[in-house]
Amino acid sequence: MGGLALGDRGGSAGGSGSPRLLGSGAPASVDKSPSSSSAALGLRLGGGGGGNSGGSSSEHQQRHIGSVPDDWPMYSSQPDDYVIGPSIGFGASSTVYQASFRPLNGRACAVKVIDLEAFGRDTDELRRETQLMSLSKHPNVLRVRGCWVEGSKLHIATRLMSSGSMLDIMRFGWSDGFDEIVIATVLRQALEGLNYLHINGWLHRDLKAANMLVDDDGTVLLGDFGVGKENIDEGWAEGKRKSFVGTPCWMAPEVVERKGYGTKADIWSFGITALELTQGRAPYSRLPPVKVLMKTLQEDPPTLDRTGGAHKYSKVFDDFARLCLQKDPTKRPSAEKLLQHGFFRQAKNKKHLVSTVLAGLPPLAERQERRRAMSI
Repeated sequence: MGGLALGDRGGSAGGSGSPRLLGSGAPASVDKSPSSSSAALGLRLGGGGGGNSGGSSSEHQQRHIGSVPDDWPMYSSQPDDYVIGPSIGFGASSTVYQASFRPLNGRACAVKVIDLEAFGRDTDELRRETQLMSLSKHPNVLRVRGCWVEGSKLHIATRLMSSGSMLDIMRFGWSDGFDEIVIATVLRQALEGLNYLHINGWLHRDLKAANMLVDDDGTVLLGDFGVGKENIDEGWAEGKRKSFVGTPCWMAPEVVERKGYGTKADIWSFGITALELTQGRAPYSRLPPVKVLMKTLQEDPPTLDRTGGAHKYSKVFDDFARLCLQKDPTKRPSAEKLLQHGFFRQAKNKKHLVSTVLAGLPPLAERQERRRAMSI
């Protein structure tokens, strides 16, 4: 489960004056337990409707641009409401578990457990972004549905994305990448989610196949809450962030240079992800991080290999990737504009992913157990 980073006034989210913040002022009750980690985080999410999560209903009924009705229930922030099951993912400071939610007859969900003592970022950033992500209402953005702290562990409950990430799927059956129709089908859903974030003033800042999550019905959602930040904060200059955040292979040149960046940095990362889905890995992924950064700055952008891989790709796909991967961010189209590109005319509905990609995949817990065994 993967980052959502927040904030940008450029591009579609632009405009003069103060930028519009999603969920600004959203309530969070302070954890007053003796745990220093809990107190420092100061986080129990207010609810988004239903359950035992509480909070201000007026704040959580705030409508965002492009929001849609959400028929998935809000879970609660009560630990006893969850039964934690097997691990289905892990990272440097977190583990994701399949879980069941008792009040809804054991409905399957996911719980990400973050070790705050091993966490490498400001926990206040994590608190803010988790609050804001509880308010998102889009079918292609993963929503936080419960959050609580036990000792030094932060627990975040979300919908269970039972097929895992696109990276995980490639590891277990599609190591040479996907055909063009599958890629167009996946990217159209992901771009719908990214457009929702951008028009509401959010950045993702860590787009990659590992953060495109797939449900067993073929729905693709943007996930990962690892690198978020609100729109207004220190370090902003004219609506552009200058922090060095993301994963090197997917970083836009302006992010590497720390010149300030906005939504167009996500568009670069989206283009790199498109190439990643054709090869099973990102360009430069086998190089040390420092060399990746140097190539990003000093060489021409990577391009689509139309004929040298396991699949053949069209000129229209090549054009789409080149538009995303222009070094000058002002020349990259917005997410909204890219949705109109001819590349997506071939995209199918979600059922196509089920029949061509998801059928026959081992259960997610089994795949992650294999991955864990290989990493030991």
